[in-house]
Amino acid sequence: MSVAGVILMAVGVLVLLVASVGLFILKDALSRQHAATKAGSLGIVLVVAGTALVGGGWDWGWRAAVIVLLVWLTMPVASHVLARAAWRSSSLDIDVSG
Repeated sequence: MSVAGVILMAVGVLVLLVASVGLFILKDALSRQHAATKAGSLGIVLVVAGTALVGGGWDWGWRAAVIVLLVWLTMPVASHVLARAAWRSSSLDIDVSG
């Protein structure tokens, strides 16, 4: 289990690294937010799952499940708030009255 845990953590760190590079490469706020939240939540879940496997025992599994649940509940909300703020700030310069 320890080898599988280390592999999961390494893949999670790689996904988080790619997500952080996407924050600098992507041009608009919506694309950056998408890279940060989608890949970020996957990376965090992989790191936490790997940590639970390396830690062993049911207590690690429950902790990991709570962390994953909190990430899955909060990341979409944060993503929505950021996207809405970016859309509202960019739409202030556009005349939509016709």
